[in-house]
Amino acid sequence: MSETIHPLRKPDWLKIKLPSGIEYSEVKKNIKDNRLHTICESGNCPNQTECWGEGTATLMILGNVCTRSCMFCNVATGKPENVDIAEPHRVAQSVKQMGLKHVVITSVDRDDLIDGGSKMWAATIRAIRKHCTGVTMETLIPDFQGKWENLQQVIDAAPEVVSHNIETVKRLSREVRVQARFERSIEVLLRLKEGGIKRTKSGIMLGLGETKEEVLEAMDDLRSAKVDVLTIGQYLQPTKQHLVVQRYITPDEFAEFKQIGLAKGFAVVESGPMVRSSYHAERHL
Repeated sequence: MSETIHPLRKPDWLKIKLPSGIEYSEVKKNIKDNRLHTICESGNCPNQTECWGEGTATLMILGNVCTRSCMFCNVATGKPENVDIAEPHRVAQSVKQMGLKHVVITSVDRDDLIDGGSKMWAATIRAIRKHCTGVTMETLIPDFQGKWENLQQVIDAAPEVVSHNIETVKRLSREVRVQARFERSIEVLLRLKEGGIKRTKSGIMLGLGETKEEVLEAMDDLRSAKVDVLTIGQYLQPTKQHLVVQRYITPDEFAEFKQIGLAKGFAVVESGPMVRSSYHAERHL
């Protein structure tokens, strides 16, 4: 008989509040009215209640169906719909209506497109600049399959912060991010910095079976790419079809990783069980 694998029991520090409040309802309505997507919903983010309750959200462009099938991610995988050329205007309109001072934009991977969606990325950044005076931006971008002319579209649009997540340590990267490559992600981050992006950022999840030494090596790789901001959070299994949690990292361990990261030279380190890449993003400027 095969051994039954029982999921680990969630510790008390990972309990999530239920959605509530006026700000939460207004953000939800705004996103629905403008026919937009958020990684908060598609990715089943545990911080949705807190962020939406404060009137912020991470908007997701280029649809809500990804061409990749990462084993940690809850975003739907399949054949995406056609690109909506009116989307940049709707995103800018939504940002203006919410009265945001800082906005985070992300996207699904669009490996089906020749430009990987980079032209829509640039158009969205420029639309926000045009219609939302004084708003600063963080863009959480894909790797564009290492096609550097597509990455250049984002660099030329010059958002204040550009983020690209390595997600896990090098040894586990192929298992966790099936169609991605660890080395390519490091090169993306280095090219962003060398291309003139003033503040770059990356994130990693813990609890997938990595060792402390491997986490420290990943930090060193990110510093070699001159990354400024690092986020470290707990991996949570979205469904039974995704990778199982190997271990829940304690708050004390997260605090230790923060101190180590700061000592290694990161300007900002967000490290905690509930931290995600866009968590408290406005602080990362």
